[in-house]
Amino acid sequence: MKKGFTLIELLVVIAIIGILSSVVVVSLNSARAKARDAKRELDVQMVSKALAMYFDSSGAYPATIATLSPTYLPTAPVAPNVGETYSYVPSADGLSYHLGARLEQVTSGVGVLASDRDCNSSSGATTNLCFATGVVGGFDGADPVYDLVP
Repeated sequence: MKKGFTLIELLVVIAIIGILSSVVVVSLNSARAKARDAKRELDVQMVSKALAMYFDSSGAYPATIATLSPTYLPTAPVAPNVGETYSYVPSADGLSYHLGARLEQVTSGVGVLASDRDCNSSSGATTNLCFATGVVGGFDGADPVYDLVP
């Protein structure tokens, strides 16, 4: 009697290995997206604290985030994906701002998005500034945005 594997047995094993490896790759990609979202949330919170310190010392918020470094931030935060930026819109009087980042893996109204400040352009309130059209958008709809105002 010959010892060895039949062609069907080898094909079954290869198929099982392929299925298991695809499951691992999918879950790995999800974990990477969650890590990028965690970085975005921390960056937005860090910039928000630096903006508060800037406001305390100067009485107004800066025109750009870059103004915060190196005094209030060691360097301006860099978003995890190439070409991605954090959105910052100060009010005309410098007494308010809207700061945010688009997230990848968060459901609207859940977790961090349950406590953020969503932009509402119809409100007309100066403390509820909206991002410029096409930058990020401040609504937690199809594109969940983690955003803060003072």
